[in-house]
This record gives sequence, structure tokens and C-alpha cells, in this order.
Amino acid sequence: MYLCTMIINDQTWKFIRQHANDDVRKLALQGCKDAEVDLPMALQQIAGRQTAKKKLPTWAEADGVIYPPHLNMEQCSSEQTARYKASLITSKGDTYVDLTGGFGVDFYWMSQGFKHRYYIEQNAELCAIAEHNFQVLGLACSVCCCDTATFLADMPHADIVFLDPARRNEHGGRTYDIRDCTPNVLELLPLLLEKANKIILKLSPMFDWRKAVNDLKYVSEVHIVSVANECKELLLVLQQQVTDSPTITCVNDDSVFKVVSSKETDGFPAGNQWFLSRKPMVSPQETNVTEYLYEPNASIMKAGCFAEIEQQYPARQLSTNSHLFQSSVEIEDFPGRRFQIQSVSSMNKQELKSSLSEIKQANIAVRNFPLSVEQLRKKLRLKDGGDIYIFATTVGNNQHMLYICRKIG
Repeated sequence: MYLCTMIINDQTWKFIRQHANDDVRKLALQGCKDAEVDLPMALQQIAGRQTAKKKLPTWAEADGVIYPPHLNMEQCSSEQTARYKASLITSKGDTYVDLTGGFGVDFYWMSQGFKHRYYIEQNAELCAIAEHNFQVLGLACSVCCCDTATFLADMPHADIVFLDPARRNEHGGRTYDIRDCTPNVLELLPLLLEKANKIILKLSPMFDWRKAVNDLKYVSEVHIVSVANECKELLLVLQQQVTDSPTITCVNDDSVFKVVSSKETDGFPAGNQWFLSRKPMVSPQETNVTEYLYEPNASIMKAGCFAEIEQQYPARQLSTNSHLFQSSVEIEDFPGRRFQIQSVSSMNKQELKSSLSEIKQANIAVRNFPLSVEQLRKKLRLKDGGDIYIFATTVGNNQHMLYICRKIG
């Protein structure tokens, strides 16, 4: 049992409930005349619950949940992504272990259905908060305040082990190399594989998933998870027995796009090198205008599975490096944004004048194009916003083109 130093007295709880929906900054300026109210703690809890109403709606509905400082709330998983991670556990076993417990959101959702649940966290304050919250939420589990390596040394065999290593180096700067994370999963990997049937590893979406797979070698699944088209998490599933082709799943809210990667050694250094094909199936040299333009979602962009899009949908890339697709038919289930092309223009002054004559504002994006968005907007003399979308890219024989579109749906 860990004593939570964030003890909240009755008067403070009353203040929190009375001002649950108030502006925290205004409350801070107004202050509180009741000396028994711990105002800084009350403000932290009010702000935390307001964040949780969107990020952790189930927890926000539970009276008595204690929220950590703002930074921890920003860094913790959302309920949506935690539920997705829980869905990766298709068969519930006897034992689930989270070796980097944190605020406990992932642990709460992922450990459901297991007989034995172990939450491990080396920060005593987070341990105490998590233990309190698990009791409030009705989750029976074992909470251990210690570092990952210490617990792992004597850990019983587990069906699932989850790790979310800290992605900051010894100087506090962000790192994008597994070796610089804490704990160092590469160092722990032999013992992890010995003691767990499956390991689920959460990494920053800024990590190069190909390098991570190559470094770890025991990866059977890669999941790139986006929410509202913002890439949030890179998840790797590891196990002792793996095939030569890990599956790559690109998730954006309810959209799921799954492919199988391939392995090829020619032209690569020794060792496993996993990648997805990047060459378009159809030659991009033609610049014939089709009716629809498609932009893959953030997870697919991160995965780089552009040729696989062409294999599964009647669409082709505008060019190898544009990462935009065109089609003569509307693809309602395309995993990304859909647009209807209104016109296409080169950067010729007369063409631009004709194509943009009635357009005063537009949303502009550039892909493999010599000008930045700001430079192009200034050149075209267009305000930002509206319902027109302009995609500037390079196609064919180094032709700079503008695709002027309206969004579908």
C-alpha cells in the first residue's frame, strides 16, 4: 500500500465539485477565502478532469479520481488509443504486466480480463495516484513501486508484458533511438522474451518504424495509430516465434488499413531489413486529369505504404514523391481525405489567372514542390481557409502543377 501524498480534504473536494466546469485561470485569479481549501491542488484536479472529459471520458465520469500535474495528463494515452491497444490482446491469459505504469490509463484498459495484473512504476507519487484510482475504478491489481529491471529479474512468467519507455535522454532532450530510451528495451529484450509470451511496446510516432523493427528483430506486428489524422503512437508486438513478414496496420480513428511488409537483402547491410514497397505500380509520367484526388491519412503517410494503396484501390500516385493519388472514380472507403478536382493548372501566369479568377481564399498544401505554403500563398495572393483546397506538387517531367479541389464529405 502506497500512501498518496496528494491527500485531498473534504473542503477541497467540495470546492473541486462546485467549480468542476469553471475556467481554471479565472479561479486562480479569484482565489479562495476558505483557508481549508488547498487551492493549487483543487485547480490541478479541476483542470485534470476537464482534460479527462475529452481524453478519458470513462475516468472523468468516476467521482474521486485523482489527476496528476498537467504534463502527465498531456503525456498519458487517451482512452481511445488505450482501448485500441487492449484490442491487440485477442486471448486473455493468466498474467498481465505493465513495466512502465505511468498514470495507469493503458494498464487499466489493457489488463481487463486477466486473473493477475501487475502495475510497475518507479515514481512513488504516480504509484500512489494509480493505486488510489484503481480502487476508485474497481480494478483489483498489484502495484509495485520499483524500476523495470528490478521487477523483471524476479517476474513470474507473463502472457502479456507492456512497456512505454521514456523517450528523453539524460540531458532531458527528446530521443528517437530505442537505445536512448528508459528503460533500454534492447538490453532487457532477452529476458523479456524468456518471461513473456508477447511483448507490446509503445514508441513515439516520430520513431522510424523500419529501424525499430530491424533493431528489435522479434517484431510480428507494427501498428501506427492516429487520432483525427494526427499520428499518436507507434506500437510493436514482439514474440519469440515470428514469421518473416510482420503485418503493418495503419489506424486512423475507425479506418484500418493493413498490409504485409516484405524482406529483401540486396543493397542493404547485413541483418534483417524490413520495408514496404515505395514504387508506384503505374507510371506517374502521365499528367492526364482525372476527377478525384486522394490524400492518405497520417498513419499511412508514416508507414509509407503507397504502392500497397494502389494494389488495394483503383487509384494511382500523381508522382512517386507526391504521396497523393488520383482516380477516375470516387472511392468512398479510401483511408484518407477525398477531393473532387475542379481544375488543374501549371504555374504559367495565364493558366493561373484563368484557374484562380474566382478564388479569393484556399487551403494550400505542397508536396515535392519548390515553394513553401507561405511562398505559394503570397505568389497566388490567396487568403487562408474556405472550401477550396489547392495541392501543389511536381509530376511527370518535372512539371509543377496545382490541383484545385473541393473536399468530399
